[in-house]
Amino acid sequence: MSKDSYTTLARYAEFRYEEKRSVFIGEAIPCEHEEDAIAFISRVRAKYPDARHHVYAYLLRENAKNRYSDDHEPAGTAGMPVLDVIRKNGCVDACIVVTRYFGGVLLGAGGLVRAYTAAAAGALKAAGIVTYRIYKHLSAALSYSDHSKIEKELEARGVRILDTAYAEGVTVTFTLPEEEAEAIIAVLTEITSGRAVIEDRGCFFEHGGE
Repeated sequence: MSKDSYTTLARYAEFRYEEKRSVFIGEAIPCEHEEDAIAFISRVRAKYPDARHHVYAYLLRENAKNRYSDDHEPAGTAGMPVLDVIRKNGCVDACIVVTRYFGGVLLGAGGLVRAYTAAAAGALKAAGIVTYRIYKHLSAALSYSDHSKIEKELEARGVRILDTAYAEGVTVTFTLPEEEAEAIIAVLTEITSGRAVIEDRGCFFEHGGE
């Protein structure tokens, strides 16, 4: 995982998988903090109180923390396979819970690994993944005569304009990937012959597209 970007789940999703009459319900959710993951696990347990097992795994950017539980399934057959699904998809800030209703037929260690992996992978696929990158927010105070030229330049370069405020002059607020900021500032300075007053409004992780 780069410090400049990270990939996580796009949304909550559920996926059901059946193996020899055992039903596995995979639920996946994006979460930034451990308390959010713990609360989600508790909600799933409360939703299916009569289920045999509630296996879970989560992987967070926060302190690079990861946890998993086999919840009384044989060691290594449940929680770790679910965690592996998260890792192999390059996701962080993600939690998956797989609830199992036992169907009366033993699956064996290999069968359990396959079933928990299938339920977790199905939930993750249904949730979708999304990448966040560091974006810089900037504003440029412009004269009215410079505004039209700058607006066209920003649009041509695919810069996302957040706001345009009109007063004695025009202030345009926009956002773009951090690594592109220096070049844009140079272009704006050149076009306006140094008249643009550019303010750095900080950096934020923003949605970079699924």
